[in-house]
Amino acid sequence: MGENKICFEDIKEGDTAPALSHTLTRTDLVQYAGASGDFNPMHHDDTKAQAAGLPSVFGHGMFSMGLLATALTNYLGIGNLTQFNVRFAKQTWPDDVLTTEVVVKTKRNEGDQNLIDMDVKVNNQNGDAVVAGEATASVPSRVA
Repeated sequence: MGENKICFEDIKEGDTAPALSHTLTRTDLVQYAGASGDFNPMHHDDTKAQAAGLPSVFGHGMFSMGLLATALTNYLGIGNLTQFNVRFAKQTWPDDVLTTEVVVKTKRNEGDQNLIDMDVKVNNQNGDAVVAGEATASVPSRVA
């Protein structure tokens, strides 16, 4: 399994993972389009975005989800995430400050796994959730 960051015994319901923040730039949008292959002009062409009635280009939902996934693996370690479900709640715009929020909801044992269930979000600078969902991780016990 991957690098361990936390042990089951150290986690309490209500704990929060360290937040990860990122200011979304137009360069992020272009780089993500190239990396993902998502070349929808709404993400990189202001003229087309404005013709569609938008104020400007907007961020890829999967970029925000990736920021959240990074916060989760930073907290849990690589290879411990077993479930990750989100919905894209709001568009993101250049210069938005995106900040992750991960809260431990429950701890449980299932078979030989120590599982933690978390509520997860990415919020913009106004506190609005742009991505929201749930995640589960299998974390090791300190006692082997």
